[in-house]
Amino acid sequence: MTPTSPETSHDPRTGLPTTTARPTSRAELERTMARAVAAAPTLSRAAPRDRARWLHTVADAVEGARGDLVRLADWETALGTTRLQGELTRTVAQIRFYADEAAAGYFLRVEHDTADGQTPSLTRVNVPLGPVAVFGASNFPFAFGVLGHDAASALAAGCPVVVKAHPAHLGVSGKLFGLARAALAAAGAPDGALGIVHGFETGVELVKHTDLAAVAFTGSQTGGMALWRLANERPVVIPVFAEMGTVNPVVVTPLGATRIEEVARGLVASFTLGHGQYCTKPGLVLAPKGSGLAARVAGELERLAPEPVMLTRRIADGVRSGVEAMRDAGATVAVQLGGDGPGWSAPAAVLEAPLAEVRAGSRLLEEVFGAVVAVAEYDAPEQVLATLTQLPGALAATLFAGPGEDPWAVRWLETLSGKVGRVVLDDWTTGAPLARAQQHGGPWPSTTQPTATSIGARALERFVRPVAFQGFRDELLPPVARRSNPWSIPCRVGGDWIRAGAS
Repeated sequence: MTPTSPETSHDPRTGLPTTTARPTSRAELERTMARAVAAAPTLSRAAPRDRARWLHTVADAVEGARGDLVRLADWETALGTTRLQGELTRTVAQIRFYADEAAAGYFLRVEHDTADGQTPSLTRVNVPLGPVAVFGASNFPFAFGVLGHDAASALAAGCPVVVKAHPAHLGVSGKLFGLARAALAAAGAPDGALGIVHGFETGVELVKHTDLAAVAFTGSQTGGMALWRLANERPVVIPVFAEMGTVNPVVVTPLGATRIEEVARGLVASFTLGHGQYCTKPGLVLAPKGSGLAARVAGELERLAPEPVMLTRRIADGVRSGVEAMRDAGATVAVQLGGDGPGWSAPAAVLEAPLAEVRAGSRLLEEVFGAVVAVAEYDAPEQVLATLTQLPGALAATLFAGPGEDPWAVRWLETLSGKVGRVVLDDWTTGAPLARAQQHGGPWPSTTQPTATSIGARALERFVRPVAFQGFRDELLPPVARRSNPWSIPCRVGGDWIRAGAS
């Protein structure tokens, strides 16, 4: 691995450089991985409540540096201090959330049983995978960054984490890493629990490293698929938990069209949020013919008059080329605004597409990562089911139904739920609430592991695997698997969940 030129973050408002970082050398990568490997046994053996304490200390440190972090993030992302204040608040909350989920112990899925009702005893428990590489997102410098969902849930599960710093916000990445490393050391966590590397080639070598156990990624389909291929070409294949952008559909039933003004206002607010740089942004809307939704949305966009500034030049260029590709695929532009400002500016647009062109393989069903949405009208509700079957897997979908019973909502829901990981009724998919029951993931190609979620209590389960112990005396087992239950975690004994010792 030969180090390339330094990476540089830029101010999206001006295009001027902000932060520069030297690519990590091979020797530095080896030292980082060696520290992670050395830390793995300590992290794995630590009681969940100890890992929780470590993470709460990290959350305190991040909260204490709020002002500096928000100013730096706004300089590097142009997302605005109001948005970034909210994101930082959520990030602190999610670190604490995963800490508390670790302490609760449900993710360990400890089960004590006997084989066929006879001795010897049998215990099944989830154990940490080992060092995890985390590739953060450009659009969430806090919530999916160095200490975002992936990193916090992996640490909570007992895995060392090595973060590949995102080039769009190198300063924020470095600041968060320094805060977290100091906080972890002060709390008694092992050195090597968290590491960081820089550079594209270093990221490739990180995925190939023989000591790496898993990869977590949030970003584009191109980036996620590249990491997935690298991991599957290794002599020892490792899992890649990639959450990738897709076109999230919105379907309006004939009865739901009675609220078309509300839908238009909400749609514009949703697809322009964060300049359209949300993986959960609605990208395609199916509405009844004659509803005039495209014109209403275009009018609302003109009233709002957004001036999107994208995170990187590449993203800004992608918005322009994406709109042109959608036009080539048969869509017409209802309105297009902006895109001629300084820095990484890009247009916002509403397009109208013939329903017949919304089919598998069309560019209309590929994400445009920006403030762009397509609207297609259907003549008859039966057409919607045929169109929904053409959609690729996505993260989330919205269903707007009428009040009371809505037969088409019921019929379409089954098909929609087969295409996405989360269905929202009469509201918008933008964002994903932090809750135990959350599912932020979906069928291929929205994620590489459709059973996994990157948000919610089950996010920890990505980074563990089950092991069964048969016929062991209690004193020989690791604490997590002992029937005496020294950690007082939930365990299943003969079908019943308890917290006390099993014997």
